[in-house]
Amino acid sequence: MPARACPLTPMIQDMTMTLTEAGLYRLMTWLSPSYPLGAFSCSHGLEYAVEAQLVRDAPSLTRWLGATIARGAGSVDAALLAAAWRAATAGDATACERVTALAAAWRGTAETALESAGQGEAFVAVTLSVWTEPILANLAAKLGRKIPLSVAVGIAAAGHGIALEPTIFAFLQSFAANLVSAGVRLIPLGQTDGQRAIAALEPEISRATAAALAADLDDIGTATPLIDWCSMKHETQYTRLYRS
Repeated sequence: MPARACPLTPMIQDMTMTLTEAGLYRLMTWLSPSYPLGAFSCSHGLEYAVEAQLVRDAPSLTRWLGATIARGAGSVDAALLAAAWRAATAGDATACERVTALAAAWRGTAETALESAGQGEAFVAVTLSVWTEPILANLAAKLGRKIPLSVAVGIAAAGHGIALEPTIFAFLQSFAANLVSAGVRLIPLGQTDGQRAIAALEPEISRATAAALAADLDDIGTATPLIDWCSMKHETQYTRLYRS
């Protein structure tokens, strides 16, 4: 792990680390669909959106996920990840706990709360078993591994000396790719259409990454009530493939 610079400003801190081969390897592993988080079982309300014909083809899927990233949970989670990374980089355990509590509360529905908490708990369990790191380990011991996914990824990346910007970008790409995969199965779409959606979301992910780097947690929020509505309707949907 590289030595950490003294805290100056968030943007200066962000530039004290670079993405090494080891860091890239960890990011690719942690955010891969093969990492056992259970992400494949989550649709973030998309299953009901397809049922209600709000999402019915590749263009509508791309627009829906673009809004999720720009104005929904994607933007909030990216900002929370950044805050967790900075707190861990500064060695501020109290700030890590505050961000964890905020992230746990920042969900509009029971299913999206379960989605974030369940994947976070799985990430902590697997990561600490394979990629031991003291900051995340200490927080997990205190909170019983109840750490939302975005916060867990931010703390783990900081502890392993992985730069913030690529961590946010990779986290959002993984989030989008998982939901595209769900859309491919639900609508259904061909695999090529799924890849077109992922390609089309790249600029949105880039903008959301930049916004997260500059975000103030006192000012962030969501503006996607229809996604929350679909998530709530999904809780009582008659036939379901996904947990959320």
